[in-house]
Amino acid sequence: MTNAAGSKATTTETLAGLSEGEVLARIFPRLPAAAAALLGPGDDAAVIAAPDGRYVVTTDMMIHGPDFRLAWSTPHDLGWKAAATNLSDVAAMGARPTALVVAIAAPPHTPITVLEGIADGLRDCCEALAPGCGVVGGDLSASDVLTIAVTAFGDLEGRAPVLRSGARPGDVVALAGGLGQAGAGLELLFQRAVDAQGNPNAELAAALRETHPDVLAAQFTPVPPLEAGPAAARAGATAMLDVSDGLALDGGRLARASGVAIDFDSAALGDRIELALGGGEDHGLLATFPPDVMLPDGFRALGVVTAAPATGAGAGAGSVAGAILVDGVPHTQNGWDPYRGWDGAAG
Repeated sequence: MTNAAGSKATTTETLAGLSEGEVLARIFPRLPAAAAALLGPGDDAAVIAAPDGRYVVTTDMMIHGPDFRLAWSTPHDLGWKAAATNLSDVAAMGARPTALVVAIAAPPHTPITVLEGIADGLRDCCEALAPGCGVVGGDLSASDVLTIAVTAFGDLEGRAPVLRSGARPGDVVALAGGLGQAGAGLELLFQRAVDAQGNPNAELAAALRETHPDVLAAQFTPVPPLEAGPAAARAGATAMLDVSDGLALDGGRLARASGVAIDFDSAALGDRIELALGGGEDHGLLATFPPDVMLPDGFRALGVVTAAPATGAGAGAGSVAGAILVDGVPHTQNGWDPYRGWDGAAG
């Protein structure tokens, strides 16, 4: 076929022009195999080895609109981030990631190259951050909105899981990974990669990738410290969780589960304290350790666990489990909530 200028016109293959089997045949070869898979893709379910009789499992969704914008993220970015966010949750239990199950729903007009790019991102993230972890199955469907759902599995390797509920007063609060960089990247995109109407603009985002590669990489392709999870478990961490929604909000979840409060040291939070506390999406690991334990490599102290502050006096007195303080002063637990949006302050 030629166009009016006499040159060959190109036709973009979309999902609507392919069967599910044809789509799978295009993306399966791009996906990583899992070393723990006794039976991989092709049957109704995969079979994964569980050496000590237990495994951890977690799931997370990414939806166009609240979680990403196609004008800003490449398909490879989406695959990488979909893997990284789930691998981090496995590590937060003190486990080693072993396998992923991936479900994708996309509009029928979506080019097949988008799914191929997502598959490439999944593969590259697993190979870089969790060698041996691979995709063992999943599902494809049609939807008005591009949605990626990943379920991750992990091996505890004979250790007890590290829960959110074990922190005790006097424990050291420590973090492995970045703090505030992903939030800074999102802030930059909303400030300088939108058009006059406030809509995401692909050309402006591409220009920012050239001028601010590091800060945008933290947002688009996070690198969670996966090895730090098992290391924290071996060192005797009393509690741990993945910081995905903001240090203050996630720290409050850990404190609430443990019936304690957390007091962060402002000097350890960097120059932009509010962004460090509320930015989210860095996918670092927040853990608590007994005060006599040497912090594992990669962890740095951010504060201390305290008893939950008292409320009132007399017969109505109680305590506020889950309180977050900064230098002893109560702080709002701002961060990302899918029903409220991002309310992290840009400080």
